[in-house]
Amino acid sequence: MTTPGETAKSAPTPADGAGPVTPLFRRGRVHISARQRGADITALVRLALHLPQVLLSAAVVLATAYTVEALGGPPWWLGSAGWALSGVLLFHRPCERVMARRLFGLRYPTPREAPMLGAVWREVTARAGVDGNAYQLWVEDSPELNAMATAGHIVGVTSHSLSSLPPPQLAGVLAHELGHHVRGHAWATLLVFWYALPGRLAARLLWRLARRTDRMSTGAALLTATVLGAVVIALVTATYGLILLPLITPYLAAAVSRRSELRADGHAADLGFAAELMAVLGDESEGEPIRQPERRSLGSAPGGEPVLTRLLDSHPDVHTRLHHLQARLERER
Repeated sequence: MTTPGETAKSAPTPADGAGPVTPLFRRGRVHISARQRGADITALVRLALHLPQVLLSAAVVLATAYTVEALGGPPWWLGSAGWALSGVLLFHRPCERVMARRLFGLRYPTPREAPMLGAVWREVTARAGVDGNAYQLWVEDSPELNAMATAGHIVGVTSHSLSSLPPPQLAGVLAHELGHHVRGHAWATLLVFWYALPGRLAARLLWRLARRTDRMSTGAALLTATVLGAVVIALVTATYGLILLPLITPYLAAAVSRRSELRADGHAADLGFAAELMAVLGDESEGEPIRQPERRSLGSAPGGEPVLTRLLDSHPDVHTRLHHLQARLERER
């Protein structure tokens, strides 16, 4: 029986040539939820953390637009409005296909890969109450066990994952990526990257100018340092010091990213794929074997890496992910 705002559809089964029916593929009626996606706390915090960078980008765009208008170009508001609205194109299906191919190096599944990939994806989305047809499935030619979720509708998986993982474990990987979409991680990450890009490019340009002052004459170096100092002071004053937040933002953003990975793992566990995802993580993580504990010096984190380096990791270590998934399994018993 369907509830208001939901539609019924038949349960997914493997397509012809996809192999025998496994316990993964269940028969019966499933329901599509009226609410397909949202934004959890990690997605909202990610947006808030990058707000100063977005404001800096807006200032850069406005300054550039005014300069272009002063040189006889189009009015300043036209370029500024175009930049503000450009983020919408990131979620336009044709633009997403261009990004998938050119930016992420993905391709369409081959006729041999498509049946099983599609069947597993239909089962995952059916369990989640999500319309799987709203997403585009892509493949990356890679020897690693990995997958990705980006933009509004892109779900990619490596060719090695397709060829080596049994359907239940592949479902666990895809359920994790679906969690990034339905919880808002994918679109929030892409938006902050896009709208922070002008400010990032301007900061990189200023940094390069600052590094070249030793090659300048004394007068030119003094003038450059004065101009750069005035710009920094003006920005700090105008933003009440928020312009300095990007100095620690990478560490905060990495912490939020690690938490979002654990939440995506939790989404897969809620769909019944905790054991399958643990089996994948038990063999490899992000295409790299699990590192065994080793001796380390002071100031280093587990794995022998400096603490500050580990604080920039966007993914939690394998053992942390396994611990959280195991805790979920034990609570369900």
